[in-house]
Amino acid sequence: MKDELWYKDAVFYQVYVRAFFDSNADGHGDLAGLTQKLDYLKDLGVDCLWLMPIYPSPLKDDGYDISDFYGIYPTYGDVKDFKALLDAAHKRGMRVITDLVLNHTSDQHPWFQAARSDPNSPYRDYYVWSDTDQKYKEARIIFLDVEKSNWTWDEAAGQYYWHRFYSSQPDLNYDNPAVQEEMINVMKFWLDMGIDGFRCDAVPYLFEREGTNCENLPLTHEYLKRLRRFMDEHYPGRIMLAEANQWPQDVIQYFGSGRDEFHMGFHFPLMPRIFMALKREEREPLVWILDQTPDLSEYTQWCIFLRNHDELTLEMVTEEERQWMWEQYAPEPRMRLNLGIRRRLAPLLDNDRGKLGLAYSLLFTMPGSPIIYYGDEIGMGDNIWLKDRDGVRTPMQWSNTNNAGFSDADAEKLYAPVIEGPVYGPERVNVADQINDPDSLLNMVRHMISVRKQYPVFGWGKFTWVFGEAPYDSSAVCAYLRHHENERVLVVHNFSGSSQSVVLRPPIEIQAAVPVDLLTGKTYTPFEDNRLKLDLAPYQYLWLRL
Repeated sequence: MKDELWYKDAVFYQVYVRAFFDSNADGHGDLAGLTQKLDYLKDLGVDCLWLMPIYPSPLKDDGYDISDFYGIYPTYGDVKDFKALLDAAHKRGMRVITDLVLNHTSDQHPWFQAARSDPNSPYRDYYVWSDTDQKYKEARIIFLDVEKSNWTWDEAAGQYYWHRFYSSQPDLNYDNPAVQEEMINVMKFWLDMGIDGFRCDAVPYLFEREGTNCENLPLTHEYLKRLRRFMDEHYPGRIMLAEANQWPQDVIQYFGSGRDEFHMGFHFPLMPRIFMALKREEREPLVWILDQTPDLSEYTQWCIFLRNHDELTLEMVTEEERQWMWEQYAPEPRMRLNLGIRRRLAPLLDNDRGKLGLAYSLLFTMPGSPIIYYGDEIGMGDNIWLKDRDGVRTPMQWSNTNNAGFSDADAEKLYAPVIEGPVYGPERVNVADQINDPDSLLNMVRHMISVRKQYPVFGWGKFTWVFGEAPYDSSAVCAYLRHHENERVLVVHNFSGSSQSVVLRPPIEIQAAVPVDLLTGKTYTPFEDNRLKLDLAPYQYLWLRL
């Protein structure tokens, strides 16, 4: 059973294949290039790769606009290359999950082209059509900066079609049983090839009903449970990870009873509050959101992350908090996108090793399985002058050589320019230099992952806040106990740029314990009366085994 719950302990790594490594000097990363770099990821401590879409696509939304669910985007290689990647990853004990985009297709997909050109085509009913754009008016518009409506008029069809995202991504009609069967066939195709599961994109929006906001509807859950039954029956040990940018009480529904819907779900509202807490130098934003986060069953798991391929989303904050986050983290208008911030982790945290260490310590010790976004482990920068979210999807910086070691192509042939400049350019930020520097960000992250893997408490343990005793408390100190079976780890963070003293009383009897910091091996003064007095340096963090 424990082997089927592998995702509870796993460290995930999100890969944009186009950006990772170019094996054939055409300026684009590819599957063969990723295969060549698997040893780097294995050495980092990665258990599972999440590949962003690798399917044929017009790339109006970087591959999330799919024109063929059963193929590989030719620039990335072919099915044979994909199979070679899977085999090589599995040989190294690593798993691979891919994006499953259930909600929509590209408007270039043959299904949509047939649907719009012939009202009698069986594919007409694969999409959601209307003679008016006044239906489902209670559904919010997600891409407010570019879309004025969830309906777009199609001249060829003589009707409006429904889309929750870009107008180039018409939504599939899940009221049609043929669509439901089709997407199960898509799952089967890739599972038969050997993938270990799916990160399921935009799952709250599959069905529409008048008088609702067309999100999180019971019919959506019914269909997702059907996908899980299919997977459990034919492919045990594979997983489904839900992308549902919702409040915890809504996301919890996507876990079903614990064993009948998703295995994992992203914790979106936690992410911006990590940045709030670090900037305010106080724990309150984290306490607030985690106190609203329901406990999960032993069969399910949160996925937590610091950054990803999209903007740092601010959908799950108040308007006042959003404005504050923009002021603090995106002072220039180009840094803002939609309801979010298009910046990478290192620039967000001022490239400050103390703050980066705190952020990674939170990522690896809070409840859930961590996902690292490619390049963040070396502190890559961003380019806010590229369009859309492209500024956080630039080539991986492998070395201080031509094109940062990403490609042997001429620079003008690269799919996107390499980051330049004295702070984040490859002269300062690259894998080769950091591998050889024991004090590098890469080696810090690698060490944290290595320690995390030795203690199941981080993947499996219960979570309890530990607050300081007056007068020795500080709102800048964020401490919690992770406990599982006989393991107890007290995690302590100082969010402040100044020293803090605190007296902690963990909620379990541990007078005899001599706390040892798992990261440094340093021992701390034993508890007296179950108390521990700590003098914390600026931005210090401790993983104290009790």
